[in-house]
Amino acid sequence: MAKNSRTSSDFSAFQSRVRNQFTGLDTNDPSSWPPVPRFLLCAAVTAAVVVALWFVWLSAVDDELTAEKAKEVQLRQAYTGKLAQAVNLETLKKQREQVQQYVTQLEKQLPSKAEMDALLSDINQAGLGRSLQFELFRPGQVIVRDYYAELPIAVRVTGRYHDMGSFAADIANLSRIVTLNNMAIVPAKDGNLVMDATAKTFRYLDPEEVALNRKNAAASGVKK
Repeated sequence: MAKNSRTSSDFSAFQSRVRNQFTGLDTNDPSSWPPVPRFLLCAAVTAAVVVALWFVWLSAVDDELTAEKAKEVQLRQAYTGKLAQAVNLETLKKQREQVQQYVTQLEKQLPSKAEMDALLSDINQAGLGRSLQFELFRPGQVIVRDYYAELPIAVRVTGRYHDMGSFAADIANLSRIVTLNNMAIVPAKDGNLVMDATAKTFRYLDPEEVALNRKNAAASGVKK
């Protein structure tokens, strides 16, 4: 019984000593504090630092996770797109072949440089065949593009309205590409009509002309 009483008294004395260490603490000088308050302060600061570092680490992990999720979405979209392309690959090949065939057909309608004189003669014969009188047939300056050349021709014909319509249809049905542009029709003094237009013909460039055109373009780019 006496032993228990002494133990209780010792514990009470210990509690009293601990409480006394928290009395009159100078908050401006923690280094002067007794051992227990200093230990608890160090433990609290350490815990605060650990918690702060933990939140910083969690924030970094969360940012990395968000970035990885965004990357996953992009990869899924890219995969879906490539999968769709793979599924439609045969269709795309057929479409490309059709486009190539169409381009080949158009190229066949473009005369070569040597065939231009014959084409100009065909245009003239189309007008004469519809009883139209040419008052002007003047080829202009050739305009060179990347792979073809364009030749504008100033045309003025006199005749009846229906004959002019038939002439335009004949031009459209030529085996080579010819277009009528800037058409203007006015009445003539003799009751006929006068049509002014610009006929444009196109021809493909010979390999030598393509090479020269590229060389000139490259030289022009260097000068700039």
